[in-house]
Amino acid sequence: MWGRRSNRHNDAPLRTVLIVNDSALNRKLVSQALPKGYADTVVHAKNGAEALEILRTVAPHLILLDLNMPIMDGYQLLEALQQAGTMPAPIIVLSADVQPKARERVLSMGAVTFLGKPPSTEALREAIAMYGRP
Repeated sequence: MWGRRSNRHNDAPLRTVLIVNDSALNRKLVSQALPKGYADTVVHAKNGAEALEILRTVAPHLILLDLNMPIMDGYQLLEALQQAGTMPAPIIVLSADVQPKARERVLSMGAVTFLGKPPSTEALREAIAMYGRP
């Protein structure tokens, strides 16, 4: 569930990224695609329910969210956060469902952007540079 990175520059801020995806391989690939030095801590959740539990004690700077997962999917997580009246961090959705309706739906629910899966490393890094908290 927890991952640590030690490639931080001394003057860089401490950042935590939450990756929510049911695939261990996808979590690993997304973790590796993060810009070098961006995150000191990477936290993984296998589904939305696990992410909600993590969000009780962790304040991430960025959430990278898959949509199709068992137990609680990405839509349900966005809905739960919306109902709570708060988005704990900018949410970038990464999904193989690239239908325009899916994109529109997640953006209306509070996600800051939507990337088709698998996103290119360049596209993911651009989205993080644009929407990730400093």
